[in-house]
Amino acid sequence: MEKDSRLEQANDNAADFWLAQARVHGWEHLDRTGWTAVRCARTTTDAHRLVVTRPYGEPAALEEELAGVLRAWGTTRLCLEDPYGRLDLSRFGCVHGLGMAVMTREPAPVPSRAGGTPGAAGVAGAVGIGGVEVGAAPGWGARRRYGSELTVDEARDEDALAAVERTVVEGFPVPAHQPVTRGGMLPRDLLGEPGIRAWRARVQGQDAGACLTYDNGRTVGVYWAATLPAHRSQGVARTLLETALAAHPDRPATLVATLLAEPLYRKLGFVEHGVTRWWGYPAASEA
Repeated sequence: MEKDSRLEQANDNAADFWLAQARVHGWEHLDRTGWTAVRCARTTTDAHRLVVTRPYGEPAALEEELAGVLRAWGTTRLCLEDPYGRLDLSRFGCVHGLGMAVMTREPAPVPSRAGGTPGAAGVAGAVGIGGVEVGAAPGWGARRRYGSELTVDEARDEDALAAVERTVVEGFPVPAHQPVTRGGMLPRDLLGEPGIRAWRARVQGQDAGACLTYDNGRTVGVYWAATLPAHRSQGVARTLLETALAAHPDRPATLVATLLAEPLYRKLGFVEHGVTRWWGYPAASEA
């Protein structure tokens, strides 16, 4: 598999993930050759999302095209993902953060330090954008500290989804949805959207971490991993990710990683296929 092909598959998963949410929320969206845009309009604090999915020629031409969409939508908050890193949206008042690795993992069993592979019963997924613990072998630290007290389950009903939503908003965090309003970020209809699954990690029955995964039929993307402060640096995120991979053994996995989270993913077999630059209007790209 060529490097760019895997990168484009990761881009497509991100775009499809936002299109799935657009269907559930009833948001306006555009799915064009080379980019996808979603007008997240549930609240005035939601950032409009735009994902560039294919290589482009002259950056200035694409910059003007995308700026036209933002003007037409009256965008005041934006998160734009450029996995090719050549766009410069500063003249439109946008700013960008540090580049983040787009990583994929080929389908393979998930190794266990204790031998064997994680089971698929009670599985979960995680990705490191915010609220993710790092350090030496964090997943095994969780098992040493928590043992059977740590459980990971799929959120299959409205109450469980609300718990996932609360953990993501508080642990990621997602300031645009604070304080948490039930269903404001993750409405119950997400449970019926094909491909979307929500995961909940608990310690002694108390919520510790959560995330979402999205299977678009080609790859499984992992999104919005969050570990609550009291449980960070104990491996909750690694346990979520290990079990998510075991739940989708026949799919390549994709994610976007912060610099601090990269070592964990590399240990699990993820490799970098590109560096994405996220543009936003000031203070608008936290989610």
